[in-house]
Amino acid sequence: MDRIMTMQVFVAVVEAGSQTAAADKLGLSRPVVSRCLAELENWVGARLLHRTTRRLHLTHVGEEVLPMCQRMLDLAQDIQASARHPEDEPQGQLRVTCSTSFGHAQLTDALAEFHERFPRVRIDLQLLDRTVNLVEEGIDLAVRISNDLDPQLIARHLAVCESILCAAPSYLQTHGIPQQAKDLERHNCLTHAYHDSTLWRFELAGEPVGVAVSGSLSSNDSVALMHAVTRGAGIALLPTYLCAGAIREGRLEVVLPDYRPTSLDIHAVYASRKHMSASLRTLLDFLVERFASVTDWHLS
Repeated sequence: MDRIMTMQVFVAVVEAGSQTAAADKLGLSRPVVSRCLAELENWVGARLLHRTTRRLHLTHVGEEVLPMCQRMLDLAQDIQASARHPEDEPQGQLRVTCSTSFGHAQLTDALAEFHERFPRVRIDLQLLDRTVNLVEEGIDLAVRISNDLDPQLIARHLAVCESILCAAPSYLQTHGIPQQAKDLERHNCLTHAYHDSTLWRFELAGEPVGVAVSGSLSSNDSVALMHAVTRGAGIALLPTYLCAGAIREGRLEVVLPDYRPTSLDIHAVYASRKHMSASLRTLLDFLVERFASVTDWHLS
């Protein structure tokens, strides 16, 4: 008997809650459904369902086999779609996540360009300033800015995230321009809640430099910090992908340009290479190409 058919019947029985309901759903007779279940159990070598007169229960083996069968059926559909429409463009939905600041500043525009080229792929974009468990939350792709990635995830490098100290001209006119890192101790430093909010680290002429900072505002969102800085609230350490435009326009000025904060790598990460959909593979290739050519956030 067709293995794919027996898996389809097994999944349908579990979802419908009974063999009779599954038979109606699939347009099969109940004896055929029973034979399919028996055939699959014989092939697996273990009982998958406890059958009673009132309801069905998955066995321990059945609980393990069910998601495997579901993945196999999904893969079979992908194979059919590829064979029937080998020249069709990617389609379906992808769930993508990244930080709020990178999403607003860069990823949203990139996904808009992707949609122009691949309009049949739907993107569900989640902007979250926390580390997401890709498997548990059903995320296909995450853009992460970190030098310490989870080794269990698969990563493709997109770009380098550089940061820079900056402030509005009005703030510097009122409070003065810092000449060395220690001067930051007497300034209102707006800090990121998740990244060294009380200690800023730099490199000067190859040597590490650290300075304790404090200020009137701390936030988990770099966009909020940039809004405050451009209004003259203080000095902030911001990613150049977010603030480069404001610096070129003169709304912000670079502070202590010789002091270089630690740079971070930007990666697209995903959980598994197995059964990667054509749409996810296409999005990955697109993002790698797109961000490799980006230069507008680099100031040097």
